[in-house]
Amino acid sequence: MRIRDLPYSDPGLPDVRSGTRFLVWLGRNQLGGQIKAALWGLLHMGALVCFPVAIGIGVQAVVDRSGSRLALAGALMVGLTVLIALGDAMLHRAAVTNWITAAARVQQLLARKAVELGSTLTRRVAAGEVVAVSTGDVEKIGWFVEALSRFTAAAITTVGLCVALVFYQPALGVVVALGVPALALAVLPLLPRAARRADEQREKAGRATELASDTVAGLRVLRGIGGEDLFLSRYRRASQEVRTAAVRSARMWSLIAAVQVALPGMLLIGVVWYGAVLAGNGRITVGELVTVYSAVTFLLFPLRHFEEIAMAYSFSRPSARRAARVLALRRPSAALEDARAAGSGSGPDAGIDAGIDAGIDAGIDAKPPTGDLYDPATGMLAPSGQLTAVVCGDPDAAGRMADRLGGHPAEDDAESGDGGGAPSALLGGVALDEVPLAIARAAVLVQDKDPVLLSGTLTELLDVPRSGAVPPKEALDAAQCGDVLEALEQASVADSGDGDPMGARITERGRSLSGGQRQRLALARSLVTDPEVLVLDEPTSAVDSHTEARIGEGLKRLRTDRTTVVFTSSPLLLDQADRVVFVHDGVAAGVGSHRELLGTDSAYRAVVTREPDDGRERDDGRGGRTELERIEEQIEESA
Repeated sequence: MRIRDLPYSDPGLPDVRSGTRFLVWLGRNQLGGQIKAALWGLLHMGALVCFPVAIGIGVQAVVDRSGSRLALAGALMVGLTVLIALGDAMLHRAAVTNWITAAARVQQLLARKAVELGSTLTRRVAAGEVVAVSTGDVEKIGWFVEALSRFTAAAITTVGLCVALVFYQPALGVVVALGVPALALAVLPLLPRAARRADEQREKAGRATELASDTVAGLRVLRGIGGEDLFLSRYRRASQEVRTAAVRSARMWSLIAAVQVALPGMLLIGVVWYGAVLAGNGRITVGELVTVYSAVTFLLFPLRHFEEIAMAYSFSRPSARRAARVLALRRPSAALEDARAAGSGSGPDAGIDAGIDAGIDAGIDAKPPTGDLYDPATGMLAPSGQLTAVVCGDPDAAGRMADRLGGHPAEDDAESGDGGGAPSALLGGVALDEVPLAIARAAVLVQDKDPVLLSGTLTELLDVPRSGAVPPKEALDAAQCGDVLEALEQASVADSGDGDPMGARITERGRSLSGGQRQRLALARSLVTDPEVLVLDEPTSAVDSHTEARIGEGLKRLRTDRTTVVFTSSPLLLDQADRVVFVHDGVAAGVGSHRELLGTDSAYRAVVTREPDDGRERDDGRGGRTELERIEEQIEESA
């Protein structure tokens, strides 16, 4: 795999049973790159450890006053220098390629998992954890994959050199052969404590990052209540904890580095002392002593890779464990459980992943199901081609219900008691969580309470997969984005001078816009896609009543003959609905028009009017008018 060929057409089905198994799977999928890097490493390190031979020949040639052997030694040094340079350059190239391609594979797997789970991912794993895995952990995993090939070359070179020294000069070779393994294993007792301290640092850094992101996201609220100093002090404490943990971790790794320097130095001193005694007794020549000394000196270079692979594995194993934990998440359904039993792969979840991927691949060109949308957990029915409003007194229950209507997992329902863990919604009698993911996504679009606007121009924001039946202008008009376009037009004039609102840039998450403006732009984006079923969760909670009334009219006009479900308690939107479903205590307790339910259902009226539910129409003391009559009058005035 070459860097220019990224991204992968298929990153594969990972073994997520443990962090170690995930690393093994990752290395197995890059076997060709590992072998290539190891061969270049053997060339580089082999030429490096052969340099003492040329040095020894040169020294002995000077002692014997042999010009021909001195010339041979010089030629060997030149040749070995060329091989060292070539091997080093190509080893670095191959190893870094392994690093980048391994990191890219893991990032693609994480991105595929995020697409598969959608908004439910951050309910099962903290958003900060997902970010940490896809950035810092991916880098550490790539480091281990990159270091593995260099360690392999270093290990083979070290073993080969020790064996050669035993045959070349047995007396000194045995000392080296016994001392080198002891040096390589000396740091192993220190690694577990170093890994624990590194994990502690990473966890504290993750918490500090989450605190910082939460503070930035809620900065406007914090300023409103004067809470900047409080959160700043909390972040200072968190950052100081990170600093302390980093210092403790660095002390441990510095101790390991010191051991890796001190012990080889002691071995070198011992070899020189023993070799000098042997040379003094005439048992070895000066050239042989210089050769062995030079070999041990050069041997310190491959020994550094033993320390590096130990550090890389200590850091990458917990990172791989966290990545595997995220990748192990899945969409539970009966169809995917069947895929588990029928599938075969490297892990217990391989069959599930294979079923997902096969379903996605097979379902790209398949026709999505159509028909009535039904939620078996609550009994809510949204007839095909109609605008159905759902009134639910519990916002959290409404959010879980919206997830079910989009075919997302229902585990949260089981935990909360809503629906008892019932399956996702049925569209035309077909369970959405049992169809391939691509088909479910093509059939139903869910816009949650807090839709995200990505940075970019307005044209890029609306450049989403769509049917083409709804032009962006009509979607913007229906969502009442006129003032948003004016603001973007002014920003475009200030930035580029062209005055084109579609080319104006929107900052990250639309922070330069008000909450109502962001909400309306997100609604326009959803309308542009023109899905068969559109589910909107409180799409007008941040806009004024007059704009809300016009949005309701535009929504009904633009979604004619399309199934639309709106979770809301706004009378202005409810009055535009063809059908209103009142969900109370987890079940559909009332069905009808908005005005019918206002007059017949006191619980519904209490949710919509925000009045206590006493089962009676209340006189407000102003001419005998009831709350129902005042709401009807407001609706007529807004219309």
